Amino acid sequence: MSAVVSLERPEIKPPALPGSSWVVVRRNLIHIKRMPELLLDVTIQPVMFVLLFAFVFGGAIQVPGNFDYKEFLVPGIMAQTMAFASFIVAIGLVNDLDKGIVDRLKSLPISRSSILVGRSVSSLIHSSIGIGVMALTGLAIGWRAHNGFTDTVLGFALLLLFGFSMIWLGIWVGSSMRSVESVNGVMFTTMFPITFVANTFAPTQGMPDWLATIAEWNPISALVQALRDLWGNGLPATGNEAWPLQHPVVTTVIWAVGLTAIFAPLAVASFRRRSRD
Repeated sequence: MSAVVSLERPEIKPPALPGSSWVVVRRNLIHIKRMPELLLDVTIQPVMFVLLFAFVFGGAIQVPGNFDYKEFLVPGIMAQTMAFASFIVAIGLVNDLDKGIVDRLKSLPISRSSILVGRSVSSLIHSSIGIGVMALTGLAIGWRAHNGFTDTVLGFALLLLFGFSMIWLGIWVGSSMRSVESVNGVMFTTMFPITFVANTFAPTQGMPDWLATIAEWNPISALVQALRDLWGNGLPATGNEAWPLQHPVVTTVIWAVGLTAIFAPLAVASFRRRSRD
């Protein structure tokens, strides 16, 4: 009499958070590879801003210290590009929710958190491509970083840190809105004033006092001032300007950590509610 062979079914363990997050990152990067037009917002658009302000409006803007306006401008455009990372991730997430991509990912044996982590990392890579294009464009028109390798790297690290906080804002907006049109409406009416009412394109000294106060306490202004100080692209803030501009590196870190602490929990909660609908 033959013995009955017992076959044990192997246990299938879901991948850890880093592994499952990388799956989502890879999926988003492949999506960009197959649709390269998705890079237009971080390649063509920033280059257009650089050329427009450098060669059309730059002659009418006086920079303190007689710095070349092109060097004054490039840190501002880079900061604006990272701020717009929130725009990119919001549109991408609402598209994935509408098209059922998130539902397909949820059906896989992966952590739900990996969907958001993967989206945030891929969006940061997306925006970093734009920063690389911006740096090359800046070098072509005369921009240089003058303060050595360490300060140059620190400036780019601040950009990535601030961009990460903006991504969580975008995830929150993308999880809360129901269509790409609504995301466009909300982000245009918020991000454009935030990036323009700052020292992004012009010094705050020429603004009315009430507007200059708003601009100097704008987190974008702290980031831009930090980049200019680290790269030697402008004068340090004077004692007449607000505290954030006098201590821009520390202020940028505080803003980035604070915004992440606020918007990351809101984004996770909103995403959970939306994905249960």
